[in-house]
Amino acid sequence: MKCPKCQSEESKVVDSRQAENAIRRRRECEECHNRFTTFERIEEMPLLVIKKDDTRELFNREKIIQGIVRSARKRPVSSETIEKAVERVERKVRMQAENEVHTDVIGELVMEELAEMDEITYVRFASVYRSFKDVSDLEELLRNITKKHQ
Repeated sequence: MKCPKCQSEESKVVDSRQAENAIRRRRECEECHNRFTTFERIEEMPLLVIKKDDTRELFNREKIIQGIVRSARKRPVSSETIEKAVERVERKVRMQAENEVHTDVIGELVMEELAEMDEITYVRFASVYRSFKDVSDLEELLRNITKKHQ
């Protein structure tokens, strides 16, 4: 395992814990003493995502993380919170799907997670995911959010 700071391949495991669908390992570089975390996952059957144009590509959790990170920019949302949300989305997708899933299913699961996580992040993600055409689409989303809080 390469150290993200100095690229040394010499590290030791300091702590190991079971995480959802993975083993979380805390490591320490033996060169620079930097501590970092790695996750080991069980290799699962490939999951194909059916895109809106009917093309298919391999499921890539990094795309979900990047979308959430962009939406959560300058918001009080930790990387750990994002990681846990993505783990839940991936687990739900794998439970629902045989080996193919539509992007709509993934998008709705992400939206559910973001609605619980942070409203501003949710609105930002929704505005891109739902491709709002004008302000009335955004107003409708905001009305739905305020109904939930009343």
